[in-house]
Amino acid sequence: MRRSRDVRFVSSDVKLPSASASASAPARAPAPALLSAALPFAHIGRAIDAAAHRLGACLPRVPVARADTAPPPPVRRHGKDAGGGGEERVLISEVAVRGKDGEPLERPELEAAAAAALRACRPNVALTVREVQEDVHRVVESGLFRSCMPVAVDTRDGIRLVFEVEPNQDFHGLVCEGANMLPSKFLEDAFRDRHGKIINIRHLDQVIKSVNGWYQERGLTGLVSYAEILSGGILRLQVSEAEVNNINIRFLDRKTGEPTVGKTQPETILRQLTTKKGQAYNRAQVKRDVETILTMGIMEDVTIIPQPVGDSNKVDLVMNLVERPSGGFSAGGGISSGITNGPLSGLIGSFAYSHRNVFGRNKKLNLSLERGQIDSIFRLNFTDPWIDGDNKRTSRTVMVQNSRTPGTLVHGGDHPDHGPITIGRVTAGVEYSRPFRPKWSGTLGLIFQHAGARDDKSNPVIRDFYNSQLTARSPFSVSYFLGFHMFRHTINIVVFFPIFITLHCSGNASDDTLLAKFESIYTDSGDHSSTMFVFNVEQGLPVLPEWLSFNRVTARLRQGYEIGPARLLLSASGGHVEGNFPPHEAFAIGGTNSVRGYEEGAVGSGRSYAVGSGEVSCRMFGPLEGVIFGDYGSDLGSGPKVPGDPAGARGKPGSGYGYGVGVRVDSPLGPLRLEYAFNDKQARRFHFAVGYRN
Repeated sequence: MRRSRDVRFVSSDVKLPSASASASAPARAPAPALLSAALPFAHIGRAIDAAAHRLGACLPRVPVARADTAPPPPVRRHGKDAGGGGEERVLISEVAVRGKDGEPLERPELEAAAAAALRACRPNVALTVREVQEDVHRVVESGLFRSCMPVAVDTRDGIRLVFEVEPNQDFHGLVCEGANMLPSKFLEDAFRDRHGKIINIRHLDQVIKSVNGWYQERGLTGLVSYAEILSGGILRLQVSEAEVNNINIRFLDRKTGEPTVGKTQPETILRQLTTKKGQAYNRAQVKRDVETILTMGIMEDVTIIPQPVGDSNKVDLVMNLVERPSGGFSAGGGISSGITNGPLSGLIGSFAYSHRNVFGRNKKLNLSLERGQIDSIFRLNFTDPWIDGDNKRTSRTVMVQNSRTPGTLVHGGDHPDHGPITIGRVTAGVEYSRPFRPKWSGTLGLIFQHAGARDDKSNPVIRDFYNSQLTARSPFSVSYFLGFHMFRHTINIVVFFPIFITLHCSGNASDDTLLAKFESIYTDSGDHSSTMFVFNVEQGLPVLPEWLSFNRVTARLRQGYEIGPARLLLSASGGHVEGNFPPHEAFAIGGTNSVRGYEEGAVGSGRSYAVGSGEVSCRMFGPLEGVIFGDYGSDLGSGPKVPGDPAGARGKPGSGYGYGVGVRVDSPLGPLRLEYAFNDKQARRFHFAVGYRN
């Protein structure tokens, strides 16, 4: 421990005599409850035992300090105890407190403290041996005295009862052994103002309780196992901390509960644990480790059982694991928000294969196929949740995807004589994610995308019915005159101040983009009403001249508040795109996850957008919850800046709001949402979805 100005921390090999009494010592009486619970001081028990033995010998045989053998006056004995206990009472004429040698104490405050502790022993009071012994207990329990011996002296005025006390030593230092986890400052603060003062056992008892409480509050297994006063006023505290000896993994059969051979590699489990061999055993830390193992998704049940190792302070941790089935096929259905017309509006079916524990290393393989009326998605993901050799818990995901999704979000409202437009995308990439702090995580990725528009017969198209371009590189011509650019038809201008760049496009039916992605996520907790912030940046890298170059920034914020039985949830999102990008990548506003009361993308589509939402929900009964909500969204006047101005060609307003009511029902698939909304155009609309709003 480091030194401080008021407390000296030193060590000493000089100790008090052993706590065990000699063979000739009298039998020991029970120590006071205050001290026996935490302080194994041998001298306290000896002081009380000796006092009891002395009282039994001296009080009945009075006078004890006179040569005169004349019988004492009869007034000194008052018969039996009035309480019926059968003890003989003796009249005490005077009560005094003195030092061990019979002389007055050097410190008057100690004499006053001992006198204040006396309750029964008062002048001119008839006392029993038991009452005197109880006052001896009180003097010792004051914490200031090492011993207290009552001495009865017969004088001419009557029996004089003298309590000969021996004060504790002055405090001059502290030795604390075995406290590897306890900060030295904790003890320094506890004894900072005690230097040079009498050691107070009561204060020491409080310090010991606070030390034990420090371990308990932090889930640690530790306590003060021994305390003693060494010569020279040195306090010695012995702290015992449970230490992790070994961590053993045992797999159990999920049906019989008997030990079995597991599929998971033991090192895959051990590297997830923050509890390590040689560390102090921390119950709270072990509980978090159990939760960490469960979040891996490959275990059905996890328990950790501590087992003591002999007579030492070490424990072995036995981890019982029940594995889940590692892989299998699944099928299901859902709803796509991009399709809003037709008898089976938005319904999709899905088929998937997943393996949660590839090679027994907790690696994840997912293969899925989704198919709807128009849209379809084939997706292949391979995820390593923790890259080997990395100590920052970095994960890696390799992804390949082929999708065909409706273009109605941006290019909706097509002419009845023309079929719907779909956007085909082939995407491949890799992403790395890792936690920055307990509630912050980040993702870096590199993604290649090949995208283009197709009609209902799967033929590539570069313009829609309104003659709006569908790719970033639709054909246009440009002429120059005296340095001013004169444009005919549809053009795309990318402005990076102070240089204006005019792009020349050749009319490709598809666009290629290499995206560098960064995303940072803050989540206060897993609850949907907790605070969440998401910030995302994507940059198109023009590695080849024909590849697109643009920058897209988006942000989402969510904050929940508890208001009595109700819950208020506020959310906001926004974004901006700068550069050369295809129209179908514009921000679409309106719909179930945007501004309710409008169809998907019916408010507008722009280079920029902002959407705000507020809703108040209240539990009605069982899993049913009622909701009142209001939404507002705007393209911030950026609709005409999208290549081809698809929102302007379709007469979208660019801004709007909606409000309404709804109900939610908890289900194994997530919350089922049914909402009825009105918009500012006096239109009304039902919305149904599975899961929370984005």
